[in-house]
Amino acid sequence: MVEIGSSGEAQSWMEGIGKRLRQGWIVIAVATLLATVALLAHVSTGLVLASWILLFFAVLTLPGADSRPVELPTVALSETPAPPSPIDLGSMFEAIDMPVILLGADGNILHINNAASKAFGDLVRGQHLSARLRSPGILDMVRETMRTNLPNQIEHSERLPSERVYIARIAPIPAIEALPGRLYALSFRDVSDLRSLDRMRSDFVANASHELRTPLASLRGFIETLQGPAKGDAAAHERFLSIMLDQATRMSRLVDDLLSLSRLEVKSHIAPDKRLDLVPLVRHVCDTLAPLAEDLGVEMRLEIPDGNVEVTGDRDELVQVIENLVENACKYGQDGKIIDVYLRRDENERVEFGVIDRGPGIPAEHVPRLTERFYRVSVADSRSKKGTGLGLAIVKHILTRHRARLIVRSELGKGTEFTVRF
Repeated sequence: MVEIGSSGEAQSWMEGIGKRLRQGWIVIAVATLLATVALLAHVSTGLVLASWILLFFAVLTLPGADSRPVELPTVALSETPAPPSPIDLGSMFEAIDMPVILLGADGNILHINNAASKAFGDLVRGQHLSARLRSPGILDMVRETMRTNLPNQIEHSERLPSERVYIARIAPIPAIEALPGRLYALSFRDVSDLRSLDRMRSDFVANASHELRTPLASLRGFIETLQGPAKGDAAAHERFLSIMLDQATRMSRLVDDLLSLSRLEVKSHIAPDKRLDLVPLVRHVCDTLAPLAEDLGVEMRLEIPDGNVEVTGDRDELVQVIENLVENACKYGQDGKIIDVYLRRDENERVEFGVIDRGPGIPAEHVPRLTERFYRVSVADSRSKKGTGLGLAIVKHILTRHRARLIVRSELGKGTEFTVRF
């Protein structure tokens, strides 16, 4: 039994049933027709009547035409968008492996990444770029870009702590809403290795061809002689083959020194990071060169302190330095008959290795150029002692990599002292 609260509600209820019946009249008509057919086919009257009643009540439960649609939950939208997250250009530049300096519109430094700090030292934020980079070319390039807002680039060289060549490029950073003001990125691309390879290639062609010309001409002349006039002369064969071996050995030494010099130049800016004791190195080299000193009639006197004398360096390269300096003293200072080899600490506790000979000395005008490749004070004297003109150039490049200094003191008629100070 259904309770109706008021006549208005009863009327509304009756209207709802009528609407449902009107909506389902087709279904009821079809169901009535099927029920009639079923009764004619002698189907159970109770079953047909029960099915028809269930279908009738199903029609009554259909939603009315005025049923309210399902209301979807509303999502409140903020009228004001969230502020953009701040963009940290400094952190972005740290991911770049080349030096990058972020500049403001006034030329002041806003950020320096780690690569720039390693390349140019500690740059102070807030300072003007000219306080550290005094290159007129870079400063003019920066001013030009700030005036025209167009990218620029130049080639820039740094002399300390080692010679490096960079392609310096400055470009404006596109406007970013979260970063007010105009910003500029000054980057430095290291092309030192490329320039070094170009220079080595040209030097090799110019110097090596000059140095190789003489032994090659000698070899060719002796071969032609052995094939011609001295073809059957056993004594000439013996003498000429000995000279040819000397010339071939000279070319081999020259090529070895050139390759060694090339390898050193490529990594001259990478400082060693291992500690080693120089005492056994100096003893080893002096023991190795003792037969040479004896053949030349030179007495080698060694002065080495007790205990360890440690420096940061590469063992093989420092052996090469010690060997070059001691061998040169034996060869070019043999007239003095005595050379002194010492290892000590100076008054400031800096490690010093030195070689003193009592030979003829070196004229003052030649001293600054001793470490140039293929430079010789006396070409004839150097060649007679089987020198390649590259020994001191190799020493200079090794010491540059070790952040050490080569000091040369010489006086005509009294001898020469080479000192390596770490």
